[in-house]
Amino acid sequence: MARKRVTLELISNESARKVTLKKRKAGLWKKLNELTTLCGVAACAIIFSTYDAQPDIWPSPIEAYNVLEKFKNLPAEIQGKYMMDQNSLLRRSIMQLNVRLAKQRTKNRELEMDLVMAESMAGENNCDLNNLEYLKELVHLLKEKIKFVTQKIESKGFKA
Repeated sequence: MARKRVTLELISNESARKVTLKKRKAGLWKKLNELTTLCGVAACAIIFSTYDAQPDIWPSPIEAYNVLEKFKNLPAEIQGKYMMDQNSLLRRSIMQLNVRLAKQRTKNRELEMDLVMAESMAGENNCDLNNLEYLKELVHLLKEKIKFVTQKIESKGFKA
């Protein structure tokens, strides 16, 4: 049975919030245990909660201290290599999305030009012949298509 997607916002009911914290903390401990066992890595977690006087530490305070000391002893460039705060994560995500958007816009424009060429060949002339940029783009696309076809013909052993 599929689970319902959870909205990430503060749970208003205090007792439900406490129960959720307890369950998710147990799940996190289990995942950390699996990660360290299966992958042979050192890991620790510290959770501060208003419900407990002391923070919850996994696997134990001494082992967590050892993991943190190993991390602190690494050179600064290695320590910060994969670290990200919320701002840098969002900046990276926005940058990646902008790249994807630019690629999709280019693809959409090429598909529009293909459609215009197909309509023109079918005798339906719906393009704006007064728009110089539009015509330049169409000429560029035609040159690319001619180049592609020429390369295909030459790769088959025919000479143009």
